[in-house]
Amino acid sequence: MEDKEHLNQPSKYDMALGKYNTALKDEDIAAKTAHIIEKYAAENDTPEVKKFLFHCIDLTTLKCTDSETSVMKFTERVNAFDDEHPDLKNVAAICVYPNMAEIVHDTLEADDVKIACVSGGFPSSQTFTEVKVAETAMALHAGADEIDIVIPVGKFLSGDYEGMCDEIQELKDVCGEKHLKVILETGALGSAENIKKASILAMYSGADFIKTSTGKEKPAATPEAAFVMCQAIKEYFLETGRKVGFKPAGGINTVHDAVVYYTIVKELLGKEWLTNELFRLGTSRLANLLLSDILGEDTKFF
Repeated sequence: MEDKEHLNQPSKYDMALGKYNTALKDEDIAAKTAHIIEKYAAENDTPEVKKFLFHCIDLTTLKCTDSETSVMKFTERVNAFDDEHPDLKNVAAICVYPNMAEIVHDTLEADDVKIACVSGGFPSSQTFTEVKVAETAMALHAGADEIDIVIPVGKFLSGDYEGMCDEIQELKDVCGEKHLKVILETGALGSAENIKKASILAMYSGADFIKTSTGKEKPAATPEAAFVMCQAIKEYFLETGRKVGFKPAGGINTVHDAVVYYTIVKELLGKEWLTNELFRLGTSRLANLLLSDILGEDTKFF
């Protein structure tokens, strides 16, 4: 009898989730998101905001065709940006596969640009935890300042919160003081309720950032997912006093898309989050689009 009672006790993960409203309706979130965009996005479509957004970019190359030569050239463009545009702040980070961290580390000269690596069996997260730990440790050893991992989506969807959270905690332990960005792969989660739960569990497990997507699954980032995640970050901060960053990634194809995410962060989290310590954009194509807009001419710098 005691065993049955014990089995019916809520887990620490259920108790953590119980502190937050996760019973969200997708149509309500869609309406609230649309309202914010309609009411506030236009006022944020300014040169100052675009310069800030450029400074928040994790400039990303994650192609099967990446080579040491191509990644070196990619990094050299970031170095050149400082010389050619001294009046503009550079991108926030260069994001590459772990085996390319060393070449970025050896090539990068631009001040205040971080080296980010995807790790942990990116993009599917389907490998042994031991492999994820080893890959993350090797990426850090090779020069990574930040690590982007994907939650084990299958574990989350099947209700194995303990398996999901233990893995994130273990990888955060490997990172130590280095930032761990945790990708929820929101397009695979299926509902606003699941996005809220995954956000809270990721933060509870030590995530320094929560990130929408890998860009390898459809749909990738959406304003609705961003709304839910920013709401979760705000509630988690009020509950714990810990500020967690937000990173939309995947499918950010236009300057307007970037302004929309800025608007959601500003309205839900406030100006405190409008720093590249707490807000990033994962993209490659957006850098040239933003730069063209800022300079007022078509530019293909990167």
